Amino acid sequence: MSNRPAAERRGEWLEIMPGRELDLQQTEQRHTRMMQWLESRSFPAKLLGRLHSKGEIKINGDRIRLRLFPAVEYGFEPRYDHPAEILYEDDYVLVAHKPAGMAVHPSDPQDTRITLAHAIAAHYESTGQDCAVRHVHRLDEDTTGPVLYAKNEFALSLLDEQMRDKHIGRRYIALVQGNVNEQLTVIDEPIGKDRHHKQRRRVSPGGQSAVTYIEKVAGTKAASLVRLKLETGRTHQIRVHMSYMGHPLIGDSLYGGRSDLLSRQALHGEQLVFIHPWTAEDIIINDPWPADIQKLAIDLKLIEKE
Repeated sequence: MSNRPAAERRGEWLEIMPGRELDLQQTEQRHTRMMQWLESRSFPAKLLGRLHSKGEIKINGDRIRLRLFPAVEYGFEPRYDHPAEILYEDDYVLVAHKPAGMAVHPSDPQDTRITLAHAIAAHYESTGQDCAVRHVHRLDEDTTGPVLYAKNEFALSLLDEQMRDKHIGRRYIALVQGNVNEQLTVIDEPIGKDRHHKQRRRVSPGGQSAVTYIEKVAGTKAASLVRLKLETGRTHQIRVHMSYMGHPLIGDSLYGGRSDLLSRQALHGEQLVFIHPWTAEDIIINDPWPADIQKLAIDLKLIEKE
């Protein structure tokens, strides 16, 4: 992904300028050479094959045109009840803040609640963009933080690959019960389903591998502020791991946290880092702490009031 050629978007098409790297004036095996050249520049082979079969790769003089930005249905009804808070956006990706109490997408066809997917569809509609709403990762309903979206199939293919290869970095902050030992820096415990509770997960020898890295920022006898990074992305991973270590998240009643201080788990994704699918630059998105977590951290004397 680090050797992208010069290119410009022209409507639904991306116009690429190979320059001296590829002589398109030489007609012998020109198409084969073009396809090989595109693959050598880290274009997904499956996507190139689909574009080729649809006639959506063309040579125009000394330029290559790929139809990377076709008009696509949103996939979700645009709803304007809760406008999306956009943290970053360009032709390839969008990052939006997910507030507490809002799911990333509906749980089933009968789920009538507004979700972040509906808000993103409304954003696309209001800005005249015909993009499918495609999330790259998710957050629990009551967890706040940034959610990454791919705006076309090209970006989705590369971002999904980054997720599989663990190249998308997510850093969280949490307020947990008790004074965390500073020597607790990693939790490497498998997570599986809890057969006694449909929604819960638990540490289980037969579960999926799960690794959480921990940095204690501040602590008192009653509570601690920790930063966490995930090597894996299991359901409820941070919540399960911290509860297993005797430090459930404040507000997380599902995993033993006290709910009198906060009505949701005190967990926020404060930073998202990914490699841009076109430019290959590191994109760093910081999402400020929500007011309820910031106030609680001050009340618990874990941070000072600004």
